[in-house]
Amino acid sequence: QVQLVESGGGLVQPGGSLRLSCAASTSLFIYDMGWYRQAPGKERELVATINIIGRTNYADSAKGRFTMSRDNAKKTVYMQMNSLKAEDTAVYYCWMGRSGMDYWGKGTLVTVSS
Repeated sequence: QVQLVESGGGLVQPGGSLRLSCAASTSLFIYDMGWYRQAPGKERELVATINIIGRTNYADSAKGRFTMSRDNAKKTVYMQMNSLKAEDTAVYYCWMGRSGMDYWGKGTLVTVSS
């Protein structure tokens, strides 16, 4: 059973930074990875993905502010989030996928508020 465990969420002021981590129970190197988020009353949306060769893709809302990375040796992916805004408030979910197989973490809450 593959498990993904997110950490690093919390309360931060607008303009602040957070670094999310997602630790996997299995090797990452054959999987694409991603971060999604779901704000209250909204659908889950893509934030960023990183493929097996490290190529990243970002939602327009994340471009220039968020950076996703992966460390296959540590079985962990990260997302550095800078210049956070109130509209970034959401539960952030880690995703792992390959050939139609999808795995999700339980999420970590990010709250951006003064």
